[in-house]
Amino acid sequence: MTDNAGVAGARLEQTHEGEFHGDHGDGSVPVAITSKTRLFAFCAALNSCNLGYDIGVSSEAGMLLKDSMMLSDTQVEIFMGSLNLFAMVGALLSHVIADRSGRRGAFIIAAVSFIIGVIIQSAAQNYGTLMAGRLFVGLGVGSGLAIDPVYIAEISPAAHRGRLVTWSEIALNVGIVLGFASGAIFYSLPSDTAWRYMFALGAILPTIMIFLAIFVMPESPRWLVSKGKEEEAKDVLQKLYPGGYNVDHIVYEIKESIEREVAAEKSLGWDMILFPTPAFRRMLFVGIGSAISQQACGVDALQYFLVFIVNESGIESRGAQTTVLIILGLIKLFFIFIGGYFFDRKGRRPMFFISLLGMMVALVLLSITFFANATKSAFAVCSLALYFAFFSLGMGPGAWLIPSEVFAITVRAKAMSVATFMNRVTATLMSSTFLTTANAMSYGGFFLLLAGICLIVLAFFYWFVPETRGRPLEDMSLYFAEITGDNSVLEAEAKLRAAEDVSVEMSGTVAASDGATSTSNSARTEDIGEGSNVVGTMA
Repeated sequence: MTDNAGVAGARLEQTHEGEFHGDHGDGSVPVAITSKTRLFAFCAALNSCNLGYDIGVSSEAGMLLKDSMMLSDTQVEIFMGSLNLFAMVGALLSHVIADRSGRRGAFIIAAVSFIIGVIIQSAAQNYGTLMAGRLFVGLGVGSGLAIDPVYIAEISPAAHRGRLVTWSEIALNVGIVLGFASGAIFYSLPSDTAWRYMFALGAILPTIMIFLAIFVMPESPRWLVSKGKEEEAKDVLQKLYPGGYNVDHIVYEIKESIEREVAAEKSLGWDMILFPTPAFRRMLFVGIGSAISQQACGVDALQYFLVFIVNESGIESRGAQTTVLIILGLIKLFFIFIGGYFFDRKGRRPMFFISLLGMMVALVLLSITFFANATKSAFAVCSLALYFAFFSLGMGPGAWLIPSEVFAITVRAKAMSVATFMNRVTATLMSSTFLTTANAMSYGGFFLLLAGICLIVLAFFYWFVPETRGRPLEDMSLYFAEITGDNSVLEAEAKLRAAEDVSVEMSGTVAASDGATSTSNSARTEDIGEGSNVVGTMA
C-alpha cells in the first residue's frame, strides 16, 4: 500500500460531478421537483412493466404452454431463458437507436417490437414460431429497459434522480404482478386458449407507451442539446424546473458534460476496461461482481419457473397456483419500498448482509420442504415469500447501486454496459438450466445449491464491497487507489479534467447569471433527506 502522502498528493479536488442543475453549492437547498418531472418519469418507468409482465406471464403460462404444445423441459428452458439473451442484443442496439431517433423514438421502437412479439407468440402453432415471437419480445424488452433509466436521469434534478430512477424497478415488479394476475383473468378458459390470451394481453401496456411517447413525454433535453437544438431543450427544461429557474445555466452544464464524455472517449477508449491497472481492476471486480451476484442468487430462475415450483410443492390447481403467484408478487413489490427506505438510512453493506442471510435461510427451509415426505405446500409458499422479501430488501435494488457508485467517471458508461451485459448473461444461464439442474439433483438439492451460492456472494460483499452511502465519487476513487497502491484511477481522472476545453468567459457569464437567480430559486425548493441523492437502479 502506498503511503498516505503520495495518495493525498494525487487526490482530485472535490467536485459536483453529475450534480448540476443547481442542486449544489454552499449549503443551498436542492431544487424542487415539479409535477411535470414526476409525470414524465412515471411514463418512462411504465415501460419497465413490459419486462415485468413477460416474467410474470411466462411463469404463469409456462406449464400451460408446455402441456398445450407438448414441449420438452429443454424447450421450455430455452423459451424462458432466451428472453434475456435477446434482451442483451436489444440493450446493445438501444444506444444507437436512442442517439439517432431520440429517447422518445427509442421508446416507440421498443414498444412496437414488443407488440409484434406478443402477437406472434399468442398466435404460434409450433415451437419455431413461438421462438420468433420471443425474439421480438426480447429485443423490445432489452432496448426499452436500457433507455428507461437514461431518460429519467436526463429529465431529473440530481437530488431527486436516485428516487425517480428506482421507479423503473418498482414498475418492473408491478408488471410481474400483472403477469401473474393474467392467469386469474383467463382462468375459466381451456389451457390451450388461456396462455394465448395471456400473452396477447401484454400488447396493452406497450400500446399505452406509444401514446405517451407521442403525446405526453417531451424529448430529453440532453439529446436535444447534443443535436444542437438548444432552444427546444430550454423549452423542455422550463417544464421540468420551477418557474423563473435559470435554464440557460443547465444547458451550459449539459454541453460541458457532453464535452467531458467526448474527451474521455478520445483519451481513454476501452483501454481502461480491457487492460486495467490494479486500481481499475479492483473497481471493475467490485462493480461487475455485484451485478453478476444479483442473478447468481437465482431470482430470475425462480421467477420464471415459479409455477413449476409451486406445482411440485403439491399445489396443482390452476386457481390456487395463480393466487399464490399473485401473493408472492405483491410481497416482492412491497418489500422494495422498505429496502429503498433503509438503504438510504442504514447503509448498503448492512442491507446486503440482511438480504443474503435471509435468502439463505429461506432457501434452506425451501430445500427441507422438498426433501421431507410430509405435506409441504404451505411451508414451501412461506419459504418462497421469505426469499422474495429478503431479495427485495437488498439484492434487488442494491446490486445496481454498487456499480453506479464505485465506477470512476472515466470508465463509468462502459463499465456499466459490461456490468449490465454480465448480469443478463448470468440470468440467461440460470434460467436456461433450471429444470435440467433441478431434475438432475432434485428440487431440494437445487435450492441448497442456491443457498451455497448466496453464502459465496455474502463473502464477496463482506470482503470486497465498500460502504458507499454518502461518499462522493472522488472518495471512492481514492479508496481503490489506497487499497491497491495504484494512483492510476486518480491520474486518469485528473488527465480527463485537464483535457476539458471550458470557456472561462462563458463560465463567468453563467456564474453571474446563476447568482442573480439564486434568491428566487431558493424560494421554490423543498427539503430533501440526506440519503436522497442516491443513484438508482442501472443509472
